[in-house]
Amino acid sequence: MSEKKSEVVVITGASAGVGRATAREFAKQGAKIGLIARGKEGLAGARGDVEREGGQAFVYIADVSDPAQVENAAQAIEENLGPIDIWVNNAMTSVFAPVQEISPEEFKRVTEVNYLGFVYGTLAALKRMRPRQRGSIVQVGSALAYRGIPLQSAYCGSKHAIQGFTDSLRAELLHDGNHIHVSMIHLAAMNTPQFGWVKNHLSNKAQPVPPIYEPEVAARAIVWAAHHDRREVFVGFSSFKAIVGNKFFPGLGDWVLARTGYQSQQTDEPRDPDQPYNLWHPVDEDRDYGPHGNFDSRARKHSWYLNWALHRRWLSAITGVGAAALAAVVMSVVRGHD
Repeated sequence: MSEKKSEVVVITGASAGVGRATAREFAKQGAKIGLIARGKEGLAGARGDVEREGGQAFVYIADVSDPAQVENAAQAIEENLGPIDIWVNNAMTSVFAPVQEISPEEFKRVTEVNYLGFVYGTLAALKRMRPRQRGSIVQVGSALAYRGIPLQSAYCGSKHAIQGFTDSLRAELLHDGNHIHVSMIHLAAMNTPQFGWVKNHLSNKAQPVPPIYEPEVAARAIVWAAHHDRREVFVGFSSFKAIVGNKFFPGLGDWVLARTGYQSQQTDEPRDPDQPYNLWHPVDEDRDYGPHGNFDSRARKHSWYLNWALHRRWLSAITGVGAAALAAVVMSVVRGHD
């Protein structure tokens, strides 16, 4: 019996946060992982994580907003690890501020990283996967891909763009009869380092909107989606509520967020005006931040909704069998009293 081939996985934004946790999760399965990011220390830490978990790592420093760098990274990864099986687009950045306080340059930069970075990564993956008629592309999105919130217009706009792009791509692949699978993971609030290094124009420190989840919750969803034919996965019930609720009551969402969205995204601590931020340059060139942010005491390690969503087919089957059995018992009792 031949030994199972190790998958080759590419993760952008792999040096910290969700990308870092996802690298660990794939490594547990013995994957060969191409780690792409800008920060040297973060990438070195990610490489160590992967190797400790039993995987093989190849590091490539690149800015995903540059298509040439992304293409060069993909080529180098295949030369060192083999044909790419899975590509995870995850790299992101953001700016916290009202619309009128975000400069055109900042809007452009967030769009180039968050949206075009996903486009360039997808193009690099498709270039290699199309001739083989196989592969999996996972887009790490957000509930904010469907429901924009105040103070994050640049980020929300870029996530909306990814969602539209991905729907178009998925339809084209179906039209062509291509077996490449594309999935989008919609995150809830995650405890990642981004809130400590985001470009922040607010008076107080930024925070994720509770409930908050650890990045390992998202990582499990990403790895699962890479191996299953599910077009979208919602990470956390709060993500599901935001997306579904916005479909039916978008005006109510506007009203609620106008009253709660400013306070819920800020802590009570004043922002440090000298806080470094990663919009233009990485902040982890000299320090490894790891996957977690500063909210471990408030973050959830599991999501009951995600567990249900990932296993809903067999759970529905069990529920159906149980309901049928109960109905049979009830009918037998009724007949016994006829």
